[in-house]
Amino acid sequence: MKKVFCIIVVFISFIGAAQDDALFNKATDSYNNGDYEKAIELYSQILDNGQHSASLYFNLGNAYYKLNQIAPSVYNYEKALLLAPNDQEIKHNLSFAQNMTLDAIEVMPETGLARIYKSVTGLLSFDQWSYLAIAFMIIFVLLYIAFYYFEYATRKRIAFISSIIFFLGSIICLIFAFMQYNDFMAEQPAIVFDSEVQIKAEPNKGSQPIFLLHEGTKVNVLDELNEWKKIKIADGKSGWISSNSIKMLKDF
Repeated sequence: MKKVFCIIVVFISFIGAAQDDALFNKATDSYNNGDYEKAIELYSQILDNGQHSASLYFNLGNAYYKLNQIAPSVYNYEKALLLAPNDQEIKHNLSFAQNMTLDAIEVMPETGLARIYKSVTGLLSFDQWSYLAIAFMIIFVLLYIAFYYFEYATRKRIAFISSIIFFLGSIICLIFAFMQYNDFMAEQPAIVFDSEVQIKAEPNKGSQPIFLLHEGTKVNVLDELNEWKKIKIADGKSGWISSNSIKMLKDF
C-alpha cells in the first residue's frame, strides 16, 4: 500500500512539473512575441502552483520592466537575486530597473573590514558554504582512511597534512555558512509599491511625516506594530510605513 501511495505521489508530481514546464515555455513564447501581460499571467500561474526559481522571477522582472512597472520589476529581480545571489545577469537587469526609481538614496559608507567581510562571505550563499563544508569533510575522511592504509611514510605524511587542511577548510566553511545565515535572517527587505508614500515618525496616520519614498525603493523592515512597519533605508534614515505600502521579499 505504501509503495502504491509513493508511486501515485511521484506520478502527480511528475504531471505537475510537466504542466509547469509547459506554462513556462508558453510564457516565454508570449514574452518573445511582445505579449508581456500574457507572459506575466502565465508566469504568475506557475508561482500560484507553488513553484519558485531564480529564472522564473527573473523572467517576471523582465516582463514587468518592459511594461515600465517599476515596483514589480524591482521586486521580482530582488526575489531572483535571493535565490541566485551571484548571478551577474540578474544584478545587471536589477540595476536598470533601479535606475527608473525616483529616490536617489546615498548608501552609508562601509568600513574596510565590513567590505572585506562581505566580499569574502558573499562569495557563496549560506547553503553553498554548507555544501562545500560537507564536501571538504568527505575528502577529509577519505584522506584520513588513506593515511591509515598507506604504507610509505611520505604518502602518509601527505595524506595526513592534506586531511588536516580539508578539515580546517570544512570548519571555516561552516563558520561562513553560519555568518551568512545570520546576516540573511537579520535582514527583512521589502519593496515600496505605492507610487508615493509618507514615512511617519510614529505608527499612526496622524503622526508627523519625516520623508517621502516612491515605488521601487528597497527598505529593510526593523519592527512592526498592528498595520505599521518600522523601516530603514540605505542612508540610515528610519520611520514607520503602512504595511499595505510595501511587499516583503522573503515570503517564500
